Amino acid sequence: VQLQASGGGLVQAGGSLRLSCAASERTFSEYHMGWFRQAPGKEREFVAAISRSGGSQYYADSVKGRFTVSRDNAKNTVYLQMISLRSEDTAVYYCAARLLDGTAYNSWGQGTQVTVSS
Repeated sequence: VQLQASGGGLVQAGGSLRLSCAASERTFSEYHMGWFRQAPGKEREFVAAISRSGGSQYYADSVKGRFTVSRDNAKNTVYLQMISLRSEDTAVYYCAARLLDGTAYNSWGQGTQVTVSS
């Protein structure tokens, strides 16, 4: 599956952004989806994930209560709503897909830059 992330930008601390990730396949609903991020000089880290139906969501401790992952299977799109953004949220954000839960993500989008100014 091909993934296209968008919605990044420059925002002040305390602000919000919504990232989108559009998938190329009609079988989008068969994929577990995740969001990851990579800050300069750091390794890529898990941010959030959502099950095929959208009924289950998972978050890194650092974003719980501030980020919300959701999906619209009719639109082949997964979202990441981010509020109360902090400077430490600055990173390139990637969406990813996998068919089997618990396995490695094997499809990745190109990333979208999020910059939070303090």
